[in-house]
Amino acid sequence: MSKDIWKEKFSKLKERDINFSNLSKIKINPLYTPDDNKDFDYEKDLNYPGEYPYTRGVQPTMYRGRLWTMRQFSGFGTPKDTNNRYKYLLKHGQTGLSVAFDFPTLYGKDSDDPLAQGEVGKCGVAIDTLRDMEILFDGIPLEKISTSMTINPPAAMLLAMYIVVGEKQGVPKEVLTGTIQNDMLKEYQAQKTWIYPPEPSMRIITDILKYCSENVPKWNTISISGYHIREAGSTALQELAFTLANGYTYIDYGIKAGLPVDTFAPRLSFFFNSHLDFFEEIAKYRAARRIWAKLMKDKYHAQNPKSYLVRFHTQTAGCSLTAQQPENNIIRTAFQGLAAVLGGTQSLHTNSMDETYALPTEKAVKIALRTQQLIAYETGAANTIDPLGGSYYVEALTDKLEKLTFEYFDKIETLGGVVPAIEKGFFQREISRSAYEYQKSLEKKEKFHIGVNLFNEEEKNIDIELLKIPEEVEIDQKKSLKKVKKERNNSKVKETLIKLREAAENGENLMPRILDCVREYSTLGEMCGTLKEVFGVYKEPIIF
Repeated sequence: MSKDIWKEKFSKLKERDINFSNLSKIKINPLYTPDDNKDFDYEKDLNYPGEYPYTRGVQPTMYRGRLWTMRQFSGFGTPKDTNNRYKYLLKHGQTGLSVAFDFPTLYGKDSDDPLAQGEVGKCGVAIDTLRDMEILFDGIPLEKISTSMTINPPAAMLLAMYIVVGEKQGVPKEVLTGTIQNDMLKEYQAQKTWIYPPEPSMRIITDILKYCSENVPKWNTISISGYHIREAGSTALQELAFTLANGYTYIDYGIKAGLPVDTFAPRLSFFFNSHLDFFEEIAKYRAARRIWAKLMKDKYHAQNPKSYLVRFHTQTAGCSLTAQQPENNIIRTAFQGLAAVLGGTQSLHTNSMDETYALPTEKAVKIALRTQQLIAYETGAANTIDPLGGSYYVEALTDKLEKLTFEYFDKIETLGGVVPAIEKGFFQREISRSAYEYQKSLEKKEKFHIGVNLFNEEEKNIDIELLKIPEEVEIDQKKSLKKVKKERNNSKVKETLIKLREAAENGENLMPRILDCVREYSTLGEMCGTLKEVFGVYKEPIIF
């Protein structure tokens, strides 16, 4: 039967009365055939896993050689509380750590700061000084564990604390493996945790790039994060385009700071969301690898193939979880985790069913970890590499996302680049518009969310256990901080902070001075406050 005959036959049949499009508003055809891949060139567009342009994966063996790292994002209460959770997760098969910090830490404020009141330890672990970091990783061998830290404005300080904990454990910094998020561009675009204006923030980031390339060679210095762009309401397309545009901006700033591209690009990593449109997410990851490799080779002329690689962590979509029928979140997370695996992720966090209400309980986080283990060991998804490669639909969708991403690159370029586009409110408007349109589509029932606008049930009290952070956590953390301030050598602290300020003023690399401050148990707030005196603070422009 010819395609035209089939289409004529199909056109006479009735379809469901819904909008057949994905979350990026790309219209989905009823059927995909070789005609949708007319210009398909295997070597140019796909090639083999571990070969340019890496569409099929960054490693030749992928999961046949090694499974992805199972890295559950976790942090709450005091450092001791979180240390106990880490040991619990490692005992149950987690293979990497991922640190969630509380809001005061994210903003570079100490637990005794008036603005920290009521927030200490609530949405992550409180870290004020090196003493807290020592407790957080007590009994955890840093030479064997890869650690990811979701921290941005004070990333240099938290990395310095981690390096010094390694020193105290007898682990050389050259051996340490892990990631700091350190992605300030997406903070101005989406997540909104910032301290300094964009240009000083970029200066700090390039200082970290230079220091780590010379001293901590196995550390991923930036996790270029689309996750928070998506959580703020973007489409998958916007997540892809804005994340890669940010990545290229970090490349530009590194080169401008005098760093050869191949000295730092191989240690950049990425962090993507896995949402509910299954095939769109898979195509997004494949397109990301191909686009990044092409421009790193053709525009930036990188010589090291490792500079071409999109190595990425994935977290399932927190914004897709519902307070209604929370057990459904287990199923959502399973599909999202599977999409990440079929898309070739290097590490994965699976959300817990109770996270719309509170930080996860031990039971909920164990179910989330078991979800990854079921995908790895029972589904067969890890048995072959890129199992959806060659699918007419997936390849056509990958191509479409790539084409539309380059259109976004052109828009950003006309605005002068990423930093000027941030200052003009471009990203903020695009994301907020997409969030608004998606909400409207739910209200009109053009898109569906089970338990929210379809198969609703009468509201009732939830019957799942919730984790509560007691008030004593803040009291105990403040007592601990007060004790550190009393016992440390305060004259040495003052001396190191003065030298940090001088380094900020004269353009010296900040990392060695921050390490000196950390070793003397300077607080996070003291170090960030010192830099604020030089760099100032950022105020977001009003966007209409």
